[in-house]
Amino acid sequence: MQFLPINAFNCFAVSLFLYLLVVFRDHRRRRGLPYPPGPPSRPIIGNLLDVPKNAPWSAYADMSKKYGDIICLRIFSQVVVVLCSLSAVKDLLEKRGETYSDRPSLPISEMTGMDWPLFMSGMTETWHEGRKLLDRSLRPGAMISYRQMIEETTHDFLAQLFSTPKDFHSHIELFQGKFIMSLTYGYNLKTGDKILEAPLQVTKIMSKLVLPGAALVNHLPFLRHIPSWVPYLSYEPLARMVRKLSQRVRNEPIDFVKNALRNGTAVKSLAGEHLQELDSLVGSERQMQEEIVGVTMGSMYSAGSDTTVSATYSLFLALVLFPQVQRRAQAELDAVIGRDRLPTCDDRPRLPYIEALCKELMRWHMVTPMGTILGLPHSSSRDDVYRGFFIPKGSITLNHVYLRSFRAILHDPEIYPDPEEFRPERFLNEDGSIQDDPTLALVFGIGKRICPGRHFVDATLFIVTASVLSAFNVTKAKDENGIEIPVNAAVTVLSGIVVYPEKFACSIVPRDKVAEDLISANALS
Repeated sequence: MQFLPINAFNCFAVSLFLYLLVVFRDHRRRRGLPYPPGPPSRPIIGNLLDVPKNAPWSAYADMSKKYGDIICLRIFSQVVVVLCSLSAVKDLLEKRGETYSDRPSLPISEMTGMDWPLFMSGMTETWHEGRKLLDRSLRPGAMISYRQMIEETTHDFLAQLFSTPKDFHSHIELFQGKFIMSLTYGYNLKTGDKILEAPLQVTKIMSKLVLPGAALVNHLPFLRHIPSWVPYLSYEPLARMVRKLSQRVRNEPIDFVKNALRNGTAVKSLAGEHLQELDSLVGSERQMQEEIVGVTMGSMYSAGSDTTVSATYSLFLALVLFPQVQRRAQAELDAVIGRDRLPTCDDRPRLPYIEALCKELMRWHMVTPMGTILGLPHSSSRDDVYRGFFIPKGSITLNHVYLRSFRAILHDPEIYPDPEEFRPERFLNEDGSIQDDPTLALVFGIGKRICPGRHFVDATLFIVTASVLSAFNVTKAKDENGIEIPVNAAVTVLSGIVVYPEKFACSIVPRDKVAEDLISANALS
């Protein structure tokens, strides 16, 4: 115990020396070029105190008004570049994707064992192989064979809403979990099932720790060696807990599929398909390919367990706040489909207003205002110069899409008039056809890190939206005195990255007896 102060002093001295060495080398590398503008930097710690811990999009919006659409902060020796305009995002993350598509190497990810998911991984060989697997698995053509699963899962969701409408929040979470587990592993998720606990916990913990300034160990790596018995400074207890969760996320579902394949009980799934493709391989080659399948499927499982829930919450919020939208959507459904069946994926081309409604959902309440899991930091793989500013190799780059007084690019009134209004018709042409909008693609990210599951999310959001509108009227709930309960359109951050609407009450009632019979018939079939 008596040696702790000496060791701590030595660590500080070494850190100071290394910091000064990095500053000197950095000055030579810049060749007189300035960094992008940003808040004044303090000695040693830099802008550590300026990095926002809560609602970062708001703080960066304020900074962008003062310093422009590309901001630089220094955290010790680490350079952080925040992009605050569509042009800057496209210029760097899309046009210079080869330079800005890497991920920073974060000690907290290595300590917790969460450096394996593809969305956390750097541009390694495993990432490239896994990304190919995901793009092949989740392309629009491949999703056709899973339409029946998507529709059946949606029908179960309708039955749960009919049975206990007040529990719609928990029904949404179970329903989205069933989607991802059925698609990825052929696992039939039940109410009370514990298998989703691990990915949900890991997502919420890690999304708070990977952003700049959130975990000091990411900027002072020597802290990873502080033993667990040192209070306040050690990250080991947290890392130990997350490591156990990470192992469950990675191993439990893929082991379930392997056992099902051996027993002959496997249900159609992406993991099952890819594992069966390896039947001709043996030895180390098979082991390596199985590892890639496990990592890739586990990455889908982790990424899809939280973010899609937010979009479904927003659907119910929009229906409560904008009843005229609900009425117009139901009129289209009744005219095109009628009242004798529920919508299917094949109906989509004939339902342009429902299509526009889904687009407006993605614009109105973006799931991750720092980009997409998809708001995780990027890292530059080489020195670069942009607009006369120097951006060094290894810089952390944040895609910050919120600007102009807390508004996002997708809430820019110059692009979308009355951006806080929920207006699906903004995505319709005068003849009623769907209007293409490249800007909206931002909800799924940009460049090489664009979300590979975007087609699956798009398909599921459509069928859920069409089915809920076909079966239910969603309105404001009333209290015991018959007075409507107010609903707030504000958003709240429940994890470091993913944003949800604030919890609200609403009334979910079948449109009529015909709708009741349809819900019951499809739930039993």
